Amino acid sequence: MRNNLQDKKVVSAAGKGDLHPLESDRFRRQVEFIVEIDKLKHTLRQTILMDRSRQENAAEHSWHIALAVLILAEYAQEPNLDFLQVLKMLMVHDLVEIDAGDTYCYDRQGVMDQAQREKQAAERIFNLLPSDQAQTLRDLWEEFEARRTLESRFANALDRFLPFLHNYFTEGQSWREHGVKSSQVKARMQPVADGARFLGKYVAGLIDEAVAKGYLSE
Repeated sequence: MRNNLQDKKVVSAAGKGDLHPLESDRFRRQVEFIVEIDKLKHTLRQTILMDRSRQENAAEHSWHIALAVLILAEYAQEPNLDFLQVLKMLMVHDLVEIDAGDTYCYDRQGVMDQAQREKQAAERIFNLLPSDQAQTLRDLWEEFEARRTLESRFANALDRFLPFLHNYFTEGQSWREHGVKSSQVKARMQPVADGARFLGKYVAGLIDEAVAKGYLSE
């Protein structure tokens, strides 16, 4: 399978060895991007690790959700999704948190300017790359945000599903600390059923259990 993030001419030229890496502006920008996104490892999320030892960082979330695609693909609402596209979106969509930070989904004040902050972050971070790759990543990010394609709906379903599992299996630690209500969680998790009805039913059952166990207030 050809890597469609690369330009055919560049691949061909690199194969012939007629350009030294240190002379390639394209390669320099690609390396600068790779170095820059290392910062995602230091971007903390509100999600608590399941052993409750610390907060998760955004890079860990990206790894976890990529594996979730492989394991839970069979529960996608549509069986013939482009799962490579799903993975690409999930690898890209949190890069904006390098600049914008992780906005807690139940923070009413924080979400008010979240879209603007993340748009500005996307402009800076993706444009570190050569223009063709910058556009490719920007398109992936925008597809995820829009939730119009079947692939983006499944990607969004998993992106909400994993933090929900963390909340449930830490006995609602983050929910309780922030005074989150069951109605808020139900509203937040509604898109899960759009991308994976089976997972949506599972979530609905765990919300009821969380209320019954005192993890989540009504």
